[in-house]
Amino acid sequence: MKTSLRTTRLELAEPLRISRATMAARDAVWLTVEHGGLRGHGEAVASAYYGLDAATLVRLLRDASAAVARHADPESALAALCAGELPAPGAPPAVAAAVESALLDLVGKRSGHGAYRLLGAAGPPSAPTARTLGITTPERAGALAARLADRGFTLLKVKAGTADPEDDLARIRAVRAAAPHARLLLDPNGAWSAAQARELLPRCAELGVVAVEQPLVPGDPEALAALAARSPLPVIADEDAVSYEDAKRLAGRVQGVNVKLAKCGGVFAALRIAGLLAGSGTDLMLGCLTASTLGIAPAVHLVHRARWVDLDGHLLLARDPWRGIGGAEGTVRAGDRPGLGVRPRAREGRLGVAAPATPGA
Repeated sequence: MKTSLRTTRLELAEPLRISRATMAARDAVWLTVEHGGLRGHGEAVASAYYGLDAATLVRLLRDASAAVARHADPESALAALCAGELPAPGAPPAVAAAVESALLDLVGKRSGHGAYRLLGAAGPPSAPTARTLGITTPERAGALAARLADRGFTLLKVKAGTADPEDDLARIRAVRAAAPHARLLLDPNGAWSAAQARELLPRCAELGVVAVEQPLVPGDPEALAALAARSPLPVIADEDAVSYEDAKRLAGRVQGVNVKLAKCGGVFAALRIAGLLAGSGTDLMLGCLTASTLGIAPAVHLVHRARWVDLDGHLLLARDPWRGIGGAEGTVRAGDRPGLGVRPRAREGRLGVAAPATPGA
């Protein structure tokens, strides 16, 4: 098998502000695995929060690619990945997820089936997705919420965590007034103290918020569980639920766990967490980092398993270099083509810098 890497920069349509940072662009690295005239693709995106820049991703993906290339075919490489033999021990989950994506895409294409079939679904899954509204003025948030509701979005996620919580409440009121029929999620990204959360969550519930993600500073899952036990809103763990062991610690103690493939290690790791949560009283949320359609696509093949779906990272881009999962009207769908069901847009070949990832490739 041959592998290659391509780096590119994903520009956002407008800067996205959350409680801890403002982002205007994100670097991405694409991995392509080729065998028998077919190609499978995966994406890893840089993340300051997880300590991964593009250069680090390239280095780690190059190492992983060398291991992949030693296998005779993508099926054996995917089996090795599922057995924990790929990538190398200690590789970040984002690297494992990108390698898995490329192999799953290629195996699906070789079988003639969509990836969802390989993951146990009879047909291509689809689900309404949340659309994120960053921290901004109430007026801007309200105007954007109205436009999104007109386009068909029924679930809106409002970022929170400003220095003055009253600003957050004003933003929620504006969104509620502009999109009265939408369900609202709230995400402070760990910006609140326990005392603030106890005071604010009842007020958010009165404004129609249906669930809150990671209200507390991450690092104390016991405090998050204690808050969830008394919260008038479902509490969804995000930054405090990175791994399977994290989810195990919180299963049955919070109302939801936000599973992102880039932080857990891919779709098979996500399925393990979903199995762990089943029947525990903790529901699954599928989330994402800002990424292209390629980076979001693997999770879309799991949306039928989730109570909450927040797969809008590709919708935040000024230009998405891939297509195939929709979402612009509020619903993401697994593509009906073999593999991940995505394909590059016409200009994709002009983006980034491609280079072989394995010697002689």
